[in-house]
Amino acid sequence: MSATREILDLDRVRKLFDLTSNYNAFNGGNYRDDPYPIWHSLREQAPVHEGTVHQLSGVADDITFHGLPYPESPHFSAFTWAACDAIYRNDKVFASSPEAVDVKSGQVSPTNSMLAMGGTQHRRYRTLVQPSFSPAKATWWIQNWIEKTVHTLIDSFEAEGRAELNVGFCAAIPVLTITGSFGVPVEQALDIRESLSRPEEMVKIIAPIVAARRASPQDDLISVLVEAEIKDEEGQSQRLTDAEIYSFAILLLAAGSGTTWKQMGITLTALLERPQVLEAVRKDRSLLRSAIEESLRWAPTDPMFSRWVTEDIDFNGVRLPEGAVIHICLGAANRDPARWDRPDEYDPSRPLKATMGFGSGPHVCLGQHVARAEMTIAINALLDRLPNLRLDPDAEPPQYVGFYERGATAIPVIFGEQG
Repeated sequence: MSATREILDLDRVRKLFDLTSNYNAFNGGNYRDDPYPIWHSLREQAPVHEGTVHQLSGVADDITFHGLPYPESPHFSAFTWAACDAIYRNDKVFASSPEAVDVKSGQVSPTNSMLAMGGTQHRRYRTLVQPSFSPAKATWWIQNWIEKTVHTLIDSFEAEGRAELNVGFCAAIPVLTITGSFGVPVEQALDIRESLSRPEEMVKIIAPIVAARRASPQDDLISVLVEAEIKDEEGQSQRLTDAEIYSFAILLLAAGSGTTWKQMGITLTALLERPQVLEAVRKDRSLLRSAIEESLRWAPTDPMFSRWVTEDIDFNGVRLPEGAVIHICLGAANRDPARWDRPDEYDPSRPLKATMGFGSGPHVCLGQHVARAEMTIAINALLDRLPNLRLDPDAEPPQYVGFYERGATAIPVIFGEQG
C-alpha cells in the first residue's frame, strides 16, 4: 500500500466528495431525477423565464448555489444557447457579483477574488495568473503533480483486480494536484480541502507557506503569486497582499477540486456504459479529447451559474430590472437542438463545437486546461495499466445525481482477464 493511499482517509474523502452526503446536500446532492427533460420543456417554451432554475424545475427551495438565492432580488433563468451565450459575453450588464470587489478590505473569501471582479479590475488580476494556467504550461502541472498522483493511486489498487474509481481515484487527483501546487504536504491535503468553509483554518495552513515563498521562491503556484506584480488604478506596481493570495488559493481549491473530479467521473461513467466507445478510445487515444469535450457538453458538472443585472434591460422578450439575478442554465444550453443534432446523446464522434462546460466570455474557467490535463492523464493511465477495464457486473452501477452540482455515484470496476 502506497504512502499516499494510506494518508488519504477514504472515509474523509467520501464525506468531502460524495455528492449524496450531508456535506453536499445543500447543492441538491440528493436529487436523483434527470433534470434535462424539464429543461428541454422550459427552453422550448421561452429562452428566459422568471424564477430560479430549481423553482422552475419543481425542486424544493432548501437548496442553494454559491450562497444564492438573494431573496430580496427578482430572479430569472435562461435556457437557450443564444441567451446564455449573450449573458456570458456581456459582463457590463450581467456582472459576476452584486457589488464591486474591494481587495483592500483584507477579506479572505473566493468572493473577494477575481471570481467576483469585473471589467478592468478582473482583466488586471486574471493577466497575473493566466500564464500559469495556459495550454503551454500544462506540462508544468503534468510533470510536477498530475502524473505522480495518478500513478501512485493506480499503484495502490492495480494488483487487486477491482477498484472504486469515483472516490478512490477521481476525487483524489485534483485535490492532491492543487494542494501540491501550493506546497501543502499530502498529509494535510484533506485538512485544507475540508477547511474551505472555514477560511481562517485554511489560512493557518497556507500562511507559513506564503511567508516561506516570499523569503525563498520555489517552482510552485504560491511562488508565482508572491512574485506577481499588479498595477493599481494609478499605474503603480505592487505585489499581491497575503489576503489576496489566500482568497485566490481558496477560489482555486474550491473550483478545481470541486469540479474536475466530478467531470472526470462523468466521463469515465459515460465511457464504461458504452464498451464499444471505450474500446475505440483505448485503441485510438486521439479520440479521448473528443470523449472529454462531449462529456462537458452532455453533462457539465456545474449546470448553472449566476449573474447580477446592472441596468434595466429588455432581454429575449423579458424585462430584467437592475438588481435582478439571472441564472445561466448552461446544462440546457449545452443540449440546445438549435446548436446540436441529437443533443441528448453522448456521442464523442460528433463534430467539435465550443460548449459552456467551462463557462464562456471574460470569466471562462481559468483552470480549464489543467482540468483537461488531469482528465486526459488519468483516463489514459487507467487504459494503459488496467487491461479489460469494465464496470463490475456484480455491483450497483453508477448513477448521475445532483442538481446544481452533478456527478456520478460510486464507479465500481473490475479489470484483468474475463471469466
